[in-house]
Amino acid sequence: MKLVAAFFRLIRWPNLLFIVLTQLLFEVCIYERIYPDAVINDPSEGLRFAALVLASVFIAAAGYIINDYFDQNIDQVNKPDKVVVNRIIGRRWVIFWHMFLSLTGIFFTAFALPVHQYWHLVLANMLSIVALWFYSTTLKKKLLVGNVLISLLTAWVIGVLFFSKYPLNISNLLSVQQQEARFFRLMIVYTAFAFVISLVREVIKDMEDIEGDRRYGCTTMPIVWGINASKVFVAVWVIVLIAALVILQIYALGLGWWESVLYALVMIVTPLLIVLRLLFRAAKPEDYHRISSLVKLVMFAGILSMLFFKFYH
Repeated sequence: MKLVAAFFRLIRWPNLLFIVLTQLLFEVCIYERIYPDAVINDPSEGLRFAALVLASVFIAAAGYIINDYFDQNIDQVNKPDKVVVNRIIGRRWVIFWHMFLSLTGIFFTAFALPVHQYWHLVLANMLSIVALWFYSTTLKKKLLVGNVLISLLTAWVIGVLFFSKYPLNISNLLSVQQQEARFFRLMIVYTAFAFVISLVREVIKDMEDIEGDRRYGCTTMPIVWGINASKVFVAVWVIVLIAALVILQIYALGLGWWESVLYALVMIVTPLLIVLRLLFRAAKPEDYHRISSLVKLVMFAGILSMLFFKFYH
């Protein structure tokens, strides 16, 4: 049981459940709301969606595994009580599981999407695996590059579902219908939210892990720019996110979506204001860990907001 528990800790199972929830809500509450006859007209749609979710989960799990593999020394400093690699699960087994899950992710991607029509998405998921490898070996230790990469891959969890609905051809680009435009706008809203909130959290985690990162030669933002400059960077993005959310709520008020506006203000905007207040008081790793956890709750609340589209026209 200890080995099984360690494996699930290694693959970050709560984060994998979060990926499943995100894609499920986007499919059911947004795609099926805009295209209510999609499943009826194409009974295989559900099977393709399930395979695509499995692909995302396996690729993400492989990424978490390889990240821990190359982070052993740093984790010994930053979180010694949570180290799994080479303490509970051997290094060779860790590499085996990384390769197995990566290949399984590619298999499910190819199974979900006809390769002759969606070769670009199969290639994109393959590049995601390669990107996660280079992130773990090199890019994570670099100034901002690794943070941006992880934020893009977080947004891709939603983006891949959108692009899986449309084969890559010129006719699709030239003939955009009203439904497709609405679907595109909502995809942009949620991928942008996922990118920004993930970027904020990644930099906060770098501030939390500064001691271990500094000891092993990393050049993350808090090390290169300093803690105060990193706090300003995070604060600017949080303020941009709050401003964008407020503008969206003004638009939603015009549609009479009072419940969703109240939800966004209480569950997303208010916690982000608390993040700003806590950020400039933070001084210890525990403080940044608390802020990081709050940002993760904001991300969760943002994803749950998709539920409102199931009921609103």
